[in-house]
Amino acid sequence: MAQISLTFPDGNVRDFDSGVTPAEVAASISKSLSKKAISAQVNGQHWDLQWPIDESAEIAINTLQDDAPALELIRHDLAHVMARAVQEIWPDTKVTIGPVTENGWFYDFDRAEPFTPEDLGAIEAKMKEIINARDAVRTEIWDRARARAFYEERGEGYKVELVDRIPEGADIRMYWHGEWQDLCRGPHLQSTGQLPADAFKLMGVSGAYWFGDVNRPMLQRIQGVAFRNRDDLKKYLNFLEEAAKRDHRKLGREMDLFHLQPEAPGQIFWHPNGWTVYTSLQDYMRRMQRKDGYVEVNTPQVVNRKLWEESGHWENYRENMFIVEVDEEGAREKTINALKPMNCPCHVQIFNHGLKSYRDLPLRMAEFGSCNRYEPSGALHGIMRVRGFTQDDAHIFCTFDQIEEESKKFIDFLAKIYADLGFDSWRVKLSTRPEKRVGSEESWDSMEEALANACKAAGREFEIFPGEGAFYAPKLEFVLTDAIGRDWQCGTLQLDPNLPERLDANYVGQDGEKHRPIMLHRAVLGSFERFIGILIEEHSGKLPFWLAPRQVVVASITSEADDYVHEAVAALRAAGVRAEADVRNEKINYKVREHSLGKVPVILAVGHREVEERTVTVRRLGEKQTQVRSLDEIAAELGTEATPPDLRG
Repeated sequence: MAQISLTFPDGNVRDFDSGVTPAEVAASISKSLSKKAISAQVNGQHWDLQWPIDESAEIAINTLQDDAPALELIRHDLAHVMARAVQEIWPDTKVTIGPVTENGWFYDFDRAEPFTPEDLGAIEAKMKEIINARDAVRTEIWDRARARAFYEERGEGYKVELVDRIPEGADIRMYWHGEWQDLCRGPHLQSTGQLPADAFKLMGVSGAYWFGDVNRPMLQRIQGVAFRNRDDLKKYLNFLEEAAKRDHRKLGREMDLFHLQPEAPGQIFWHPNGWTVYTSLQDYMRRMQRKDGYVEVNTPQVVNRKLWEESGHWENYRENMFIVEVDEEGAREKTINALKPMNCPCHVQIFNHGLKSYRDLPLRMAEFGSCNRYEPSGALHGIMRVRGFTQDDAHIFCTFDQIEEESKKFIDFLAKIYADLGFDSWRVKLSTRPEKRVGSEESWDSMEEALANACKAAGREFEIFPGEGAFYAPKLEFVLTDAIGRDWQCGTLQLDPNLPERLDANYVGQDGEKHRPIMLHRAVLGSFERFIGILIEEHSGKLPFWLAPRQVVVASITSEADDYVHEAVAALRAAGVRAEADVRNEKINYKVREHSLGKVPVILAVGHREVEERTVTVRRLGEKQTQVRSLDEIAAELGTEATPPDLRG
């Protein structure tokens, strides 16, 4: 028998017979490792303990203490265990696929009756029975004809189709968990008993078309989450509970900010409160951009197909564009236009209007541009993912030598805005050259170096993501981490020598010759709609005082205080505070509860004593203690708090 050499993580090298399995390797080291082993890494690939190793390789044995492989196997095996549980309870159910997801798995089933919440409890109980049975997991490789016949005999038509989809020459691997069988690439655990029975939970049922095709059968998708131990599961469920409390759709209703309706899918109806937040944020961004040397422009919403063809969007982005056909008077055929999905081609048109000199560069051109992009209805999510949105979009036209300076300037600009909006935790990703790209290696070297140097000059660490840049240039992405640890990619800085070339943009250099500018696509917020959703969830609706749509409510305790309530509201408004009166014939505790639910930051209660002393009782959102303050004093204090951060002294 031929010998192979296996190199272990500590550098030790041992010889084994060719075809040795990782299970045998683990057993040769120690009995305890053999029992703990769950899988292996063979030359960096995740390897089932039962798969033979036919050539010399680097090997590491995984146990449940190895986080990434352990979670992958736990979630993958639980998908199989769940499918087995479903078929044991309802034998007529057909199984399809069950992949691992970010925090768990799902499995799609074809069953005549819909699953109920009570069914999920029964499935969980059956899964725990299977885990406690500690059934062995085994695997075999079959030929295509045998696998097809196996599933045809059992009436598993979806599995037959999956077998047919496996490329020629690829292994067709069959797995058994006890007596239950599934088609799977693997790897898997050694037995169901290695699964933690108290660290998973079934989360719900949804519909899913077979392979996402609306013309194929609608299946029932059961989703689950799983972790290595009960404590990690509990943390995750607590996280979901906290996320649900912060859900911008729920808070949007409670704060009366916006609504959505079927007649305008993916479009937002902003209510007065929500539009106050929107315009306050936009006014702030407008002032910040003006201070940073941007000129503001506005470009058409409907643009002829010709420009989109020249820019390359018609060929590469058309499926995401809304097409507008117009019967022009006297024309023999309809004119084809599109609602703009982005602003950049239009900004190049403004740059091209009139001769530009190197003395005009850098030219920082900003637009709060209303864009429309087709998103599938199933992908829409509140105001976070919509079809109609406004970007805080800008493009910087500069020379190649100005890239580093302009990039550093933008990072500083973005950092100030994020700090003003309450985001102190964010990181930078530098996406570098992909395999398929245009331009010289020297050009790529220079562009990547410029972005890296800009980050260093701005005092920001960055993480490199190899191969994730656009085909024409590298980019920076700015990722916020919110109060409960979620990441949101918002800001971007994309270098682009391509679009100026396609749209024939140029400037006259010092040498009197024409040159192509470099275009920097940049955004801080991304879209106002999505960023406002992030803000709402970050602050649980308790927005920074200057952004809060309803900043103060002055509420009467008794009707005799009504006149003073209106006097207090007038004083607050004079100080620049958004204030309103509540003189309804309701108890003060009712008013406080209602306005607290609406996330009003400050409630001022006014009764007999306050009228006599010209004071107010101050209750701040989230605080149990109240304070009695003079009206003049609190008006001045809240006037300062209501001032946007860029306007404070």
